Amino acid sequence: MSIEVRLANVVKTFDTTFALDGISLNVEKGELFFLLGPSGCGKTTCLRTIAGFYQPDSGELFFGDNLMNNVPPHKRNTGMVFQNYALWPHMTVAENIEYGLSLRKEKKSLRREKVFSALQTIQMEDYIDRPINKLSGGQQQRVALARALVIEPDVLLLDEPLSNIDAKLRLEMRNEIRRIHSQSDITAIYVTHDQSEALSLADRMAVMKDGKIIQVGTPRQVYCSPANTFVANFIGETNFVCGSVQSHGTGEMVINSEIGVLSSHTEKSFQKDEKVSCSIRPEAIQVGGSFPQGVVNQFGAKVTGITYLGRIEEYHLLVNDKIPLKAARYKPGNHGTQIGEQLTCWIAPEDVILLPPDSR
Repeated sequence: MSIEVRLANVVKTFDTTFALDGISLNVEKGELFFLLGPSGCGKTTCLRTIAGFYQPDSGELFFGDNLMNNVPPHKRNTGMVFQNYALWPHMTVAENIEYGLSLRKEKKSLRREKVFSALQTIQMEDYIDRPINKLSGGQQQRVALARALVIEPDVLLLDEPLSNIDAKLRLEMRNEIRRIHSQSDITAIYVTHDQSEALSLADRMAVMKDGKIIQVGTPRQVYCSPANTFVANFIGETNFVCGSVQSHGTGEMVINSEIGVLSSHTEKSFQKDEKVSCSIRPEAIQVGGSFPQGVVNQFGAKVTGITYLGRIEEYHLLVNDKIPLKAARYKPGNHGTQIGEQLTCWIAPEDVILLPPDSR
């Protein structure tokens, strides 16, 4: 049965450094929840505190209604998948998966039954007697998942589990993790610094910086409505354009910006003449072509660089000979845009995201 995990004002320091600086967080039952942020932000410390490897200096950690602060790791009923898998190289697939059950002194017949069920979950029944060192990286990753799941943990903890496999396999394993999580209906907390991994897998995510949680939300909420410039810059790519509020009405603001007058549809509140940072995603900039008549947010730009990536083409633009922007065009085809070409660009008002000035 899945349970809720709750942290209430948790603080953890190492010497004088705050690794966790008053973290409060609710992970709901059955969620695949991501802790996301740059190196040193505190995400792994948070995961290890939940696992019981670190004790909070203050604050409270709950599994459901149970206070876990002083419960040792082996009594928390958590399953952990480590970055390096931590599999026993001298054991077979079945022996690795069975290891946690053996430590719990479960009956041998029940252990074998649970091991085979776990192998079915990861779709590796034919590998039951295969030595671990005869498996590929992706297969080892699946075994590490099965070993964590077979003990039927209350919470599954994953510490950057895909960082040691190649890009193509990483994409395949994302789908496997999503499938296995859905099938097991377990509360899972997943640490990564890979934004695309979090966006494609998470039910919800917490973006962390300097031991603090900056924003919590679904992938769509965090990407489309970032809390500040740090989140906008960390989750995906974006352009920042400085400006100030010229006028505002219900749900719409007009901004005097470095690239011209911009209209923004926003629910955020800013005052007239207040400084703002406009976050504009590369894919939001429509490059060249024809636009609807009377459209706002048009500007001219010079193409200074082009990167062709097959399904997408990236343009490096220069506005007013000094403001660099990046734009992206999907399914570029053979339209033949050239470096040095002058283009007319357009941004929809809903894609001009207004944020407080630089907090990166």
